[in-house]
Amino acid sequence: MRVLVADDDIHVRSALRLLLEQEPDVEIVGESTTTDELLKQVTETPACVVLVDWELPGLRHNGIVSKLRATIPRMRLIALSGRPEAQVEAQRAGLDGFICKGDTPETLMATIRAQCETTAPQQ
Repeated sequence: MRVLVADDDIHVRSALRLLLEQEPDVEIVGESTTTDELLKQVTETPACVVLVDWELPGLRHNGIVSKLRATIPRMRLIALSGRPEAQVEAQRAGLDGFICKGDTPETLMATIRAQCETTAPQQ
């Protein structure tokens, strides 16, 4: 499973990297700290799943979710947030999944696996 992580907080990215690197079937294909970096990375290095901070500056503005969808339509977008109530917003915006930053590693992996199973591998 090819995963791209987009979060402007280095601590969150580091923690996700540590968790994901323990999984033998997960390949972290990139990390982004801004929406511009994210758009560039999904074009250059497609992923099965993008874990994207729901609070990433600019994400909810300027049609970024639509641009991501247009770039790689089969890519799955999973929102990360420290606010459980943000799940409804993320679903309305068209994201495929939601993970609260306080969820367990098992929940994180189950969500990623479920999303990867719904799409074909990216080249």
